[in-house]
Amino acid sequence: MDTLRLMHLFTRALDLGSLSAVAREAGTTQPTVSKAINALEAHLGVRLLERSTTGLLATAEGLRFHERARRLLDEYDDALADVRGHARQATGLLRVNAPVALGQFHLNALAQEFLALHPDIGIELILNDRFVDLVGDGVDVAVRLGGPLPPDAVARTIAASPRWLVAAPSYLAAHARVKRPDDLARHEFIRFAWLADGDELALQRGAEMMKVTTRGRYRVNNALAIRDSLLAGAGIGLCPQWLVHELVQAGQLARVLPAWSGTPQQVALVTPSRRYQPARARLFMDFLAARIGALPGWTSTAA
Repeated sequence: MDTLRLMHLFTRALDLGSLSAVAREAGTTQPTVSKAINALEAHLGVRLLERSTTGLLATAEGLRFHERARRLLDEYDDALADVRGHARQATGLLRVNAPVALGQFHLNALAQEFLALHPDIGIELILNDRFVDLVGDGVDVAVRLGGPLPPDAVARTIAASPRWLVAAPSYLAAHARVKRPDDLARHEFIRFAWLADGDELALQRGAEMMKVTTRGRYRVNNALAIRDSLLAGAGIGLCPQWLVHELVQAGQLARVLPAWSGTPQQVALVTPSRRYQPARARLFMDFLAARIGALPGWTSTAA
């Protein structure tokens, strides 16, 4: 039994979503592909796919096996290229997870630029503000903003963005002037939900550090919602420069206590804790490391 061939047909079936598409790609027939996957299921003793009139659906076992099989096939192809003395062209589907705002402002455009450079690579960009299970969700690269990282992952910090206190001019005109950090406690402070430090805010002015306990009736777990709330005059917030710099330039938001800033927000590329990474993931991480630090509001920290 050619197990590697069967694994390849199975992974492509799940990637493409139909047996006929795999057959066309492999230059064979749909019944041949179906028999091959049936043989793989019989060999493993588990059902990998559920067939329906609308397409293919992986079972729980099929999803787990697909993740492991895809990486094994990638490593096998890289090993062949290495022993033959040349680099294998990066191919295949790259699964990327990132926060919503960062995806909308930067990663969507960067992904299109990367795809234009690498026509044999596909990207599945999943945007949400929770930290996913890299292995369980089949993620190749997660782009994370600040915060603690899971112990079973490998992180590479590539850039940082200063964090500014900002508010709408309408809010500042209607409320008491903020002259020093302690004054923030008397204002509506809009912050990200679930922060480890809660309402405590750490600020710095050169070498001087100060902690302030803020108050606010509104918390939200989405940076775009915080930005919109600040624009609407709902309060003061601490935001990374990349999120608000153009609004400050346009006068739609104003800096509060501009001599003070928060701890810079770092962006890290996170991968599952394993020695091997497919060539497409390595290429994408190097691409992001070179590009994000050069964007407005960011400073590169990549080596």
